[in-house]
Amino acid sequence: MHQTVSAAALCSAACLLQSPASRAQQSPDLVSQTELRVCADPHDLPFSNERQEGFENKIAGLVAHDLNFKLSYTWFPDSQGFVRATLMQHRCDVIIGTVAGVDDMATTDSYYHTGYVMLTRLADNVTTDKVSDWHLAARRFGIVGATPPTNLIVQHNLMDQTAIYDLMVDTRVRQPAHQLVQDVAAGHVDVGLVWGPIAGYYAKADHDKLRITFLDPEDAKVRLDYHIAMGVRAGDVEFRRRLNKVIAREQQQILAILRDYDVPLLDEQDRPLAADKPALAQ
Repeated sequence: MHQTVSAAALCSAACLLQSPASRAQQSPDLVSQTELRVCADPHDLPFSNERQEGFENKIAGLVAHDLNFKLSYTWFPDSQGFVRATLMQHRCDVIIGTVAGVDDMATTDSYYHTGYVMLTRLADNVTTDKVSDWHLAARRFGIVGATPPTNLIVQHNLMDQTAIYDLMVDTRVRQPAHQLVQDVAAGHVDVGLVWGPIAGYYAKADHDKLRITFLDPEDAKVRLDYHIAMGVRAGDVEFRRRLNKVIAREQQQILAILRDYDVPLLDEQDRPLAADKPALAQ
């Protein structure tokens, strides 16, 4: 769940021809028993990078330590074809961050809950969490194209006053969501609708200028919050169970890592958890 939630990918034809149960019976857990082999993007902060500076890198290290495994990576851009080219090719065994219940792989229990946020300048005194609020009628919006908040912009006829930032890019040279956060701080955009972990991380530099609040969906058909889990192959049943046990044992440490990266979090009633930084509106 990085630039959107997670890049969509399909199983190979061979995967589709067999049910998860039949694959599990024929070849139980095709995973390493000595190392945690992680599929990750090499240029995708705050999630991951080759220098292992992202919060998913830190969580992967925590999991590897708990399992007493060596940690290794297969690096691949988190774009269309990511799952197919990495996990499904057995080049690695786990994706640390994906939407719980996603169709193209099996997922563990959720280990955090977040969503899309509204990012504004504190000086503008914007107190709403609704795109439709009349106080925002003359404001300039910014969104990453094809992400869920786009539905709200279209629904409320705000496209003419919205800057669209590209979704699928070469992350080695461009970080559109990061640019959007910077543009809000600089005054080029008034209201940014951004994936929470990205907003929280990149707003650190301007935390005294910016307000972050979870975005109200306004319409039950617009889903803006997601439970995040780890992704594995459907046949790796025992490995998934082991990861679930690690998540349960290490939940507080995982939460501490997320806090270190200013990831805005929701509880199970969709209420913001108390934040360490005042930039997150309650």
